[in-house]
Amino acid sequence: MAIPTSIKIEIESTIGGKIQSSSPLGGGCIHNAQQLNTSQGTFFIKYNQTHHQSNFMAEMKGLQLLDQSRQVRVPKIISIGATESYAWLLLEFIEQGRAARDYWEYFGYELARLHQQTQPDFGLDHANFIGALPQQNHFHEKWLDFFIRERIRPMVKMAVDKRELGRSTAGYFEHLFTKLDNFFPEEPPALLHGDLWGGNILRGENGYPVLIDPAVYYGHREMELAFMTLFDRQPQAFYDAYQEIYPLEPGFRERFDVYNLYPLLVHVNLFGGGYVHSVEQVLRRYI
Repeated sequence: MAIPTSIKIEIESTIGGKIQSSSPLGGGCIHNAQQLNTSQGTFFIKYNQTHHQSNFMAEMKGLQLLDQSRQVRVPKIISIGATESYAWLLLEFIEQGRAARDYWEYFGYELARLHQQTQPDFGLDHANFIGALPQQNHFHEKWLDFFIRERIRPMVKMAVDKRELGRSTAGYFEHLFTKLDNFFPEEPPALLHGDLWGGNILRGENGYPVLIDPAVYYGHREMELAFMTLFDRQPQAFYDAYQEIYPLEPGFRERFDVYNLYPLLVHVNLFGGGYVHSVEQVLRRYI
């Protein structure tokens, strides 16, 4: 699919050069994603209809927050804009290379230092998105309050409204909440990528991680580490490096399933199907 003419005109004006060719890229399940080869170099663009501009604005803010931490690499932001029909986000194109020999140790150190970035309360000063779904980030002093009110209850309500989740299952969540008073270790809010699964971690040309598609907020750092294990597995070298910088409380792996109720509910609302069974399995285990 050729890039729309209205976007092409705007991009060429921004970069001061001509788009010579474009090619679609995989993974663009929400937005159109393309590699742009231009007289000024290679860029990455994602675009969609104009009403998606808020998605791109939130992504840009997330990338800026991660970049400002100076702890992880993200693609450079080139421009963001909208025409009458389309909105877009233009980024640095990441040439992917082979993983460096110390890739996982390096990433463990990086992520630990990112998680040491903090603020007084859990949350963020603006809402954003997790995939295609809205994600609220109202501030809370306590992690448990944030986890229940900003993460689990909104997704449960959405799933019930869409008839993906039964009301009886929704009631089990309220039962679970009564068991969580001393479940999570008390820790300061940590700056999180927020959607850190394998598809959002690229290997840059130097063989080290580049993070994309954030859903940033300040949360409990175990939430991020749990999310990473939902679809992928990290070698022990990653955890050893992470713990060297920012040691975890004992038993962190035993808490992962409860944290992962959030991304599982996100997937229930996006895809339904077997994710409902996965949610119910976790609930049975804890209640």
